[in-house]
Amino acid sequence: MSKRDYYDVLGVDKNASVDEVKKAYRKLARQYHPDVNKAPDATEKFKEVKEAYDTLSDPQKKSHYDQFGHSNPNQGFGGFGGGGQDFGGFGDIFDMFFGGGGNRRNPNAPRQGADLQYTMTITFKEAVFGKETEIEIPREEECQTCDGSGAKPGTKPETCSHCGGSGQLNVEQNTAFGRIVNRRVCHHCNGTGKFIKEKCRTCGGDGKVQKRKKIKVKVPAGIDYGQQIRISGQGEPGANGGPPGDLYVVFNVKPHEFFEREGDDIYCEMPLTFTQVALGDEIEVPTLEGKVKLKIPAGTQTGTSFRLRGKGVPNVHGRGQGDQHVKVRVITPRNLSEKQKELLREFGVESGNQKVDEQQENFFAKVKRAFKGE
Repeated sequence: MSKRDYYDVLGVDKNASVDEVKKAYRKLARQYHPDVNKAPDATEKFKEVKEAYDTLSDPQKKSHYDQFGHSNPNQGFGGFGGGGQDFGGFGDIFDMFFGGGGNRRNPNAPRQGADLQYTMTITFKEAVFGKETEIEIPREEECQTCDGSGAKPGTKPETCSHCGGSGQLNVEQNTAFGRIVNRRVCHHCNGTGKFIKEKCRTCGGDGKVQKRKKIKVKVPAGIDYGQQIRISGQGEPGANGGPPGDLYVVFNVKPHEFFEREGDDIYCEMPLTFTQVALGDEIEVPTLEGKVKLKIPAGTQTGTSFRLRGKGVPNVHGRGQGDQHVKVRVITPRNLSEKQKELLREFGVESGNQKVDEQQENFFAKVKRAFKGE
């Protein structure tokens, strides 16, 4: 079977530029690559496209082909194997299909610094109302002794002799489709393209040193446990002139002994006597912003909850404020006088001797501290 004309294979004319030939090849290589196209003839077509590209992308081979075509027995470069010929632009296609694009990235290009995370522990009320504070974090900074070069003062980094300063080495592989030329980070200079003969004594050639830096942090009102804020530009410094990373402050909120929080709402329990809930009363309730009065209707049952609208936590995103929920808890008195006991016995006879559970004394202590604003 006679070979097709290489120009017809790639779909270009004889006056096509090298860029036009390469563009046509990339398009067809993507179309017929065996790992993408499962058609029975895909492999043969891929080889045909590759062979045409190898010829037409090389000025000497192209000139030879234009004069003699496929008939010249001394041509010496026909066939997919190509006798070890350079794969040309196939590296780009190989990277596209096999994820090698990252290896072709310029290692000396500017790169953003790494992000940092700091966990800050704050009190319950600091989380509710917010605060401004200062933290100290360890992070890498540019070495002042060598100005970040890593070289001993008075000297400079030298160009890596293995990669010529590119930071990359070409690695060749022979495969069933021919020879593949792939790029890898130069292991002699770790992709920097430079070699430091005399290292800076301060940083050991890294160009960076560990330091502790103080940073002002504004804790937003309404922040909750596990939430975080981002402080732009306060992470690790960038490489090769790239921007620094960011600092993420994650909050750990200490629990309050009287108030409990769920989202933007606050919950608490108020101890009341049997007389208060039976006859009704007006009591003072501690809130995050001070005391407020709450009317207890006669006949209120233990466990009943009352809502104080707008007395909860301000939303961290500025969307209003939560509520406070007050749960009634009836407390059994201790150390009764004889008269009180007699009256209760009479009441018990009238009501069927219903028993009331005793409560812990420390519950009163918590309420007292809450009233004091602690």
